Amino acid sequence: MTMKADRLTSSAQPKWFGLALQALVVLSHKSEVYPSAAIADRLESEATLLRKVLAKLAAAQLIETREGRDGGYRLKRSPEHISLADVYRALKVGEPLCSGMLDTIGCRDSNAHMQSAFVDIAKEVEEKTLETLQQHTIAQLAQRTLLHSS
Repeated sequence: MTMKADRLTSSAQPKWFGLALQALVVLSHKSEVYPSAAIADRLESEATLLRKVLAKLAAAQLIETREGRDGGYRLKRSPEHISLADVYRALKVGEPLCSGMLDTIGCRDSNAHMQSAFVDIAKEVEEKTLETLQQHTIAQLAQRTLLHSS
């Protein structure tokens, strides 16, 4: 496997963010433990992929896990206190943009200015993204999707 392929499989893919948000909305509707297979079924997603996403959310203390036959996942905080920025940071979604941009730059000394510009732009994009995501919570997303599904 190449170095670029390793990077793609070891970090969260942008679609993980969408899966994570949907899973958290599902979990926000119940206070009891919800099995990953049931969440995957609701999201029409592969359970194995979803468990990888949920593991990142658990590591970030957004959800808790329970092992065993009656195991599953549930929110660790109220949905009103989980911002979309919390989820984004838990998955570290922003890293591929910067590293992907930097991968396109050659090794010449003259490319140092381009690299610096790319890093500055990527930082600004990341800041604006987090600023926007911080304004929204899982509870708000759940409410919006509930209103549109009726």
